[in-house]
Amino acid sequence: MTNVTKPLEPIQTGLLKSMRYMKRSYNNPLEHGQDLRREYGNVVMQKAGKMRIVHLFGADAHKLCLLNQNQTFSNKKAWDMIIGRVFPNGLMLRDGDDHRYHRRLMQAGFKSKAMQGYLAQMIPQVKTAVEGWAGQNEKLIYPTFKQMTLDLAASIFLGMNLGDDADKINNAFETTVAASMPRIPFAFPGTLLWRGIKARQTMCDFFLPMIEQRRSGEGQDLFSLLCKATDEDGNGYTDQEIVDHMIFLMMAAHDTTTSTLTSMVYALAKNPQWQERLLAEMDTLDLDDLTTDALGSTTETDWVIKESLRMYPPLSTLPKMSNTEFEYEGHLIPAGALVITYPIHTHYMSEYWDNPETFDPTRFGPEKAEHKRHNYSWVPFSGGAHMCIGLHFANMQIKLVLFEMLKNYSWHVPEGYEMPVQQSPISKPKDDLPMTFVAR
Repeated sequence: MTNVTKPLEPIQTGLLKSMRYMKRSYNNPLEHGQDLRREYGNVVMQKAGKMRIVHLFGADAHKLCLLNQNQTFSNKKAWDMIIGRVFPNGLMLRDGDDHRYHRRLMQAGFKSKAMQGYLAQMIPQVKTAVEGWAGQNEKLIYPTFKQMTLDLAASIFLGMNLGDDADKINNAFETTVAASMPRIPFAFPGTLLWRGIKARQTMCDFFLPMIEQRRSGEGQDLFSLLCKATDEDGNGYTDQEIVDHMIFLMMAAHDTTTSTLTSMVYALAKNPQWQERLLAEMDTLDLDDLTTDALGSTTETDWVIKESLRMYPPLSTLPKMSNTEFEYEGHLIPAGALVITYPIHTHYMSEYWDNPETFDPTRFGPEKAEHKRHNYSWVPFSGGAHMCIGLHFANMQIKLVLFEMLKNYSWHVPEGYEMPVQQSPISKPKDDLPMTFVAR
């Protein structure tokens, strides 16, 4: 018997069921994905007007879309449709040779020498910020981390203290991120998307006047490095390209790192034995003379970060647009479809993970090595050509904040508390995560 590839047909759902799917796809992508797969399998197509939306489930789907052989898929077409009006031309919104060119220039800001410089700058800032929590027994963790990561991003990426502009820029970032997935996709005055576009202009007006001075200066912050970056022919970014990249990078460093820190600290509050294990590992480091290599040696801390990202990936879905028709699991999927894979769903699949609802960092250790069952079962940083360019920077920053917290405090949440999670557009707690701290 031969396998026959058949054109994929859209599922037929009534109006009420379609509305329920749409609401859940935004509010709870994990349950949405689980429901679709349970009812229809690994390949599901829906129609929304003229748009065909294809949901692919499982690690093989991530491999297909992230490796993206023959440029079957477009990041740009998908993300332009979703966030293009507030984050146009960011690195994630580029394809093919254009993406490779921009990423190659941007690598100047993430080389080992630059990273060691960033670490040296962050150490006193994080130390001062975390020690400043003393006497504040209860805190809302999410806004606390959000302010800290914005201050760090301003210092490391911009080489400046935002000062009086901090609230304005923070609000602008908050508004643009919220506007990236508006329920009303029109920019009428007063709508969320309209406010997001205006907030983006606020950031453009903030960055553009600085570029000429940064190009001619000696600064080693990321903004200055991007202003001066050139290819082998001496060509660099245009002013607008620099602004587009800085807005996107600041958002990514600011919001996704805040999300990861928040979920990790919550997981450690629910599992205090891991606070003690990481404290013991931290004691092997000289926190006053840290190097990137020393941070990289903290194995159990890596397990905790990876497990937190498995359970609470900052981006729950990865959309792409099909440039050409393609085959997947016996189905022929058309060109021009919005193709969505689900990191959050794959991270909870029992095919790859034992007891996936349970927080268990040892699953990333050598004895269990569950993440090695499939190379694409754990994808919080995307993958392939679009693997997050700042993942090592994020990892460094997260560890530094965590170690300063462990040195100064233990923390917990009330017995029986479960963090209410908003999974889209970026994972975060709906209640800002109230936390109790006890000084060591």
